Amino acid sequence: MLRLLIVWLINTVSLFVLPYLISSIYIKDFMTAMASALVWGLINALIKPVLTFFTLPVTFLTMGIFTFVLNGLLFWYASRLIPGFQVEGFWSAVGGALLYSVISWSLSTLLLREK
Repeated sequence: MLRLLIVWLINTVSLFVLPYLISSIYIKDFMTAMASALVWGLINALIKPVLTFFTLPVTFLTMGIFTFVLNGLLFWYASRLIPGFQVEGFWSAVGGALLYSVISWSLSTLLLREK
């Protein structure tokens, strides 16, 4: 349970850093980042697998590039669900989702090493 809370905090920090790196992404405060990280995690756990399955032919034809489009669309969708979290365009959503993944992965690798 503690590990889940740490991962949620890492994802929150990753999301909170994005507006400093991409000017077209806005997050009101840390609590908004916490709610957004929770919603983004639920979308990735519940909706993304279904959409990934149904878009497999397109993903195959584009040699995996469509995965970035799907992540961007879901990131954009998550921003529409939470007041205080705004993404101003599709390409900002794609870049934000990619950068969020890199930051989150980097922090998780540094902080959650298996012993």
